[in-house]
Amino acid sequence: MTGDVNEEIAADAGSNAPGPSVDVDRAIEAILMVADEPQGVVGLATAVGAPVTAVRKAIERLVADFDGVDGGVRRGFELREVGGGWRIYVRSDYDGIVSDFVQTENPTRLSQAALETLSVIAYKQPISRGAIASIRAVNVDSVVRTLLGRGLVTELFTDSETGAVNYGTTDLLLTQLGINSIAELPHISPLLADGAEGFDGDVR
Repeated sequence: MTGDVNEEIAADAGSNAPGPSVDVDRAIEAILMVADEPQGVVGLATAVGAPVTAVRKAIERLVADFDGVDGGVRRGFELREVGGGWRIYVRSDYDGIVSDFVQTENPTRLSQAALETLSVIAYKQPISRGAIASIRAVNVDSVVRTLLGRGLVTELFTDSETGAVNYGTTDLLLTQLGINSIAELPHISPLLADGAEGFDGDVR
């Protein structure tokens, strides 16, 4: 708790005045639109060069704005606090529409990168985006978004300490593979160069 307070004090002390042309609300909105993980208040304050207290107030205004409070227009997305941070999500009312759109717009075949990432998630779930990137040694942000859009993986939970989202596979993947559970996946050890690199632990 003390560490969090010290971080906030440091953030406020180092960023007492946003740049003259920076609209804090819009700057935070822009960051959250592209962020793949929940963003903490201190991190946002550092990013936009504003005090933590100003960022908290800006988030409150954004939540109200997105929700159409005070006669505004209710947006198709919302700002949620998860895992100690903030992230923009599609409003649940439109989940079905967005899912259908993504599946229609995207080609049926997955790229090699998507297949490799899907394999890592399937065998190591639950697993965070950072852990996937560590195993594959490449940035996997766009690939994970593709798999989420296809409905092949889902967000299982957010780590309360790190704020990292952990992913797992869905029933749709099982249907596509023609199996009843992940336990039916073939053993991967014989396919690895040393039998375990990148897949330490429970390797099927």
